[in-house]
Amino acid sequence: MIVSKKMLGYMENSSWIRRMFEEGARLKAVHGPENVFDFSLGNPDLPPPQAALEKAAGLLTCMNHGYMPNAGFPDVREALAGYASELYEVPLRGDDIVMCCGAGGGLNVVLKAVTNPGDEIIAVAPYFVEYGFYAENHGGTLVEAKCGPDFLPDLQSIRSAIGPKTRAIIVNSPNNPTGRVYPAEVFTGLAEVLGDRPDILVISDEPYRKLVYDGREVPSVLRLIPNSVVVTSASKELSLAGQRIGYIAAGGGIDEKQKFISALILATRILGFVNAPSLMQKVYAACLCEGACIDVARYKERRDLFTGILDDAGLEYAPPEGAFYLFVKSPLEDDVAFCSELVKEKILAVPGRGFGWPGYVRFAYCVSIESIRGCAPALMRVMEGIKARRRPVTR
Repeated sequence: MIVSKKMLGYMENSSWIRRMFEEGARLKAVHGPENVFDFSLGNPDLPPPQAALEKAAGLLTCMNHGYMPNAGFPDVREALAGYASELYEVPLRGDDIVMCCGAGGGLNVVLKAVTNPGDEIIAVAPYFVEYGFYAENHGGTLVEAKCGPDFLPDLQSIRSAIGPKTRAIIVNSPNNPTGRVYPAEVFTGLAEVLGDRPDILVISDEPYRKLVYDGREVPSVLRLIPNSVVVTSASKELSLAGQRIGYIAAGGGIDEKQKFISALILATRILGFVNAPSLMQKVYAACLCEGACIDVARYKERRDLFTGILDDAGLEYAPPEGAFYLFVKSPLEDDVAFCSELVKEKILAVPGRGFGWPGYVRFAYCVSIESIRGCAPALMRVMEGIKARRRPVTR
């Protein structure tokens, strides 16, 4: 067998998101896409802002497409430093920014830069399932710190998870899969917890930062936690997921910060990214600095429609304040069994155990309004079937 044992294990226990996405593809081939209600993958379906498309078209034939410094174009880094300084309310220079291949690439670069073999990386559960793979990519081990029942980070749980080998803590707000936005007191509390551990880096994974509803604000981790770094991307706010472009912004309180930045730049090269895509660096910086963003109101419309359907079906869920996910309590003890019942009605959702939180399922509502409306009768049939099996038999 030419495939490594580690990869075989990963393939056996691979992301539930992809499993359900692939099951959806199979069902669509059999029944037709219009008859399958696929909420498995957080793949934005809104078109990018017109400004992004125009910038890309205008730059395509006139810019240099060769190699540039591994950290990215200097003018792009400077532009993004100005933008990020205002966004995060901290002073940032171009040297504090490293361009990356999407948030996933950026997280791997950061973890490569800081992780020693045997180190532990804490993730606040529920969390994006790939974090475990990312930690192991660089010799680390993922340690879970469970949220409270409100799906906000529990500082005592984080404190208990910290040990002598703890190297970093990953936080994700707005959160995938719950849609919760962590309030500022979570981060001020975390800063206090880490007061005597400046060797622990807080990594804030923020691709959903601009996807928030009802006037809610996302606090600045860079301002509230000195030893922190933000990793973000254009995947969600500009609907450019396939272009794999993002940036890393390093906070001012990181110990020996210049060495840290140099490690990020080297990691970008030796991980094989070499540099973030050149065309999209220019497009990304221009769009952010000009305020381009997808129409968040369209996701809010879908959220409100979907929560109404869940309410009618009698299902409980975390109140989604951002991103485009609903984390729904399974009416069956086994969340995988509930997903199997949904599949029978051609509804695709992802078991919560894939996010470190069994007993829930995730629905991604970055799909058409028609698909959300269309799933309502099918979901009611699933719930009626579950209720019928629970009724006592009378004689």
